Amino acid sequence: MSTHPRNTDTVMSPEATLTHLDDKGQAHMVDVGAKSHTERSATAEGFIRMKPEVLEMIASGSHKKGDVFAVARIAGIQAAKKTSDLIPLCHPLMLTSIKVELEAEPEQSRVRIQATCKLAGQTGVEMEALTACSVAALTLYDMCKAVDKGMVIEQVRLLEKLGGKSGHYRHDAAGQDTPVTGAQ
Repeated sequence: MSTHPRNTDTVMSPEATLTHLDDKGQAHMVDVGAKSHTERSATAEGFIRMKPEVLEMIASGSHKKGDVFAVARIAGIQAAKKTSDLIPLCHPLMLTSIKVELEAEPEQSRVRIQATCKLAGQTGVEMEALTACSVAALTLYDMCKAVDKGMVIEQVRLLEKLGGKSGHYRHDAAGQDTPVTGAQ
């Protein structure tokens, strides 16, 4: 059960629907064939909390497995490219850019992961950015579990999305969703 605070004041517009369900409520892959090709991007973030000494080991490069951040970055990039193999109703996409950044945040004893995916296409890249963050965090867990099994992966979320029919979305620092603007 999630305890993440959610803005309950956000109301879905009347035309908002669950696009992966048909009129009988059965799951299906959305037909994007008639959609316009547009520039699209999505940025997601996530965190993994750990013991301070484990974070120091990673940040200093003294982990016996080597450059933990480099391995997690590559894992996140690979995961973004494989999202349609992991999430059943995602379309295979020709991503034009994938950036995965990892930053130690010693004051919170955690690593911040941010992933941005881009393409020119007919469907968005939110799932690819979210998958990149998630797998990078899982990779950090895998590489460090021998010294800290109590690590917590948390707050994986979409920060921003640009392009497509629904336009621009941004999750602000106060935890609120900004209004969605029209297509770009």
